[in-house]
Amino acid sequence: MIGGIQDVYYSVTDTKRAIAFYTEALGMRLVTANEFWIVLDCHGVTVGLHPEAKPIPRIPRDSHGAHAGATLTLKSDNVPEDRKKLERLGAKILGEDDQPWGHMLVFEDPDGNVLKLMNPKHDH
Repeated sequence: MIGGIQDVYYSVTDTKRAIAFYTEALGMRLVTANEFWIVLDCHGVTVGLHPEAKPIPRIPRDSHGAHAGATLTLKSDNVPEDRKKLERLGAKILGEDDQPWGHMLVFEDPDGNVLKLMNPKHDH
């Protein structure tokens, strides 16, 4: 029987840079880190970072997000302010869109992993 979400994780090549980005730019809390696995807390959801020795393979992506795998979408109450911080801390912006259902920002972390911010206008 499935009992919840264990974690969601991204592969990274530079653990020090990734920890700094996920804690400083995304506001996650570092729980534990070693050479094999990094655990971050994102408001009760465990986000993992998996160290890799080789570059992370690029998957197709556009201003809506990744075309394969999953895209972690984080809630934001102020996308324009968060965008400034993300850009300052090394994110590559792929697209921003303000729609009736929400204001969204799609970006890459320093390893090229695709994430998204969303300020929902209605509960979906």
